[in-house]
Amino acid sequence: MPPTNQSLSNALVHLGRGPADQGRSVNLPLHQCSTLLFDDLAGFQAAREGRYEKGTLYYGRYGNPASFELEQMVAELEGGHGAVSLSSGLAAATIALMAASQAGDHILVADNVYGPTREFCDSVLTKFGVQVTYFDSMSVPALSQALRPNTTAVFFEAPGSGTFEVPDIRQIAATARDHGALSIIDGTWATPVFCQPLALGVDVVVHSGSKYMGGHADSMIGFIVCTEATYGTMRKMALAIGDKAGAQDVFLSLRGLRTLDMRMKHVVAAGLEVARWFAAQANVSRVLHPAFESCPGHENWKRDFSGAAGLFSVVFDPCEEAKLHAFVAALKLFSVGVSWGGFESLVLPVTPYRTAAPWTLPGRVVRFSIGFESTNDLIADLGAALPLLT
Repeated sequence: MPPTNQSLSNALVHLGRGPADQGRSVNLPLHQCSTLLFDDLAGFQAAREGRYEKGTLYYGRYGNPASFELEQMVAELEGGHGAVSLSSGLAAATIALMAASQAGDHILVADNVYGPTREFCDSVLTKFGVQVTYFDSMSVPALSQALRPNTTAVFFEAPGSGTFEVPDIRQIAATARDHGALSIIDGTWATPVFCQPLALGVDVVVHSGSKYMGGHADSMIGFIVCTEATYGTMRKMALAIGDKAGAQDVFLSLRGLRTLDMRMKHVVAAGLEVARWFAAQANVSRVLHPAFESCPGHENWKRDFSGAAGLFSVVFDPCEEAKLHAFVAALKLFSVGVSWGGFESLVLPVTPYRTAAPWTLPGRVVRFSIGFESTNDLIADLGAALPLLT
């Protein structure tokens, strides 16, 4: 089971630090290696036979003491059997999808997933004979109707990328399970601090560890977190592809995770403060934030999540492109960037792309990631720039 709210901070501090030897470092050292040496052939052969098992040292690409500690830490935080660390969140999503499908199979993908995940499905999976259908993740009946006899996986996000709808995780997982398909969720937004999808019935959770889990905008890493039934399949696919998290990114992730609980407590409060300010502004038509009752799936969020990230979108009244550019350029404390989850505040206009349930809400959608600056100063910065949109 994942750590309780009372023990989470302790777990983040003490997990993933290696054996309790005397005089050990607070942080595990950076473990840079490719070749691992064995004293005899018997030891080498035993390692080769066990190379797909957790913690077996065989060759650097299969893992090392630091990466194994990180993977076990992430798995325990999620309440999983095991985790696989990879070079990016996108690698985690794509490798999980490859592990769950082969030529002739059909997969269902939520219409509101991260754009590069969708691009992979359209340009790579279909090229190799996997059928892909996009579905409205907010409609379980739509999911049920889209299932086919050869459907092997259902991939979705909670909340949806850019527009923050919160699907019924339990029902999607149950529907997939009843059909014999794997359920795979991108849980990056909530982190294990605010939601543990495996406990809700999901089979596989993928994360972009480059976001909140790393927390400092300096690591590129992804995770696939698995049940016992899915771990072997996911790990073998990752190793077959040859993808692996780098030593520096493992080191940075172990460091970043130590403060995850504290950072998430900050962003939930800071994000809500700024989002509520936006909701009171005249030229804002809607705030897309799961904690708002107006957000689709708010009740699902209340039931299955214990908090909200500092990432949300605002729908501004329709305006000219030049005015949107002027607004963004006038911001002093918000930078433009495609990532989020670090200590810095970010702004990024987004264009929702949908095929199963078209996006019809008028206006300009702009995503904000609230960092660690003073919220009073962030609001003052936004307030000074906002008139440029009218």
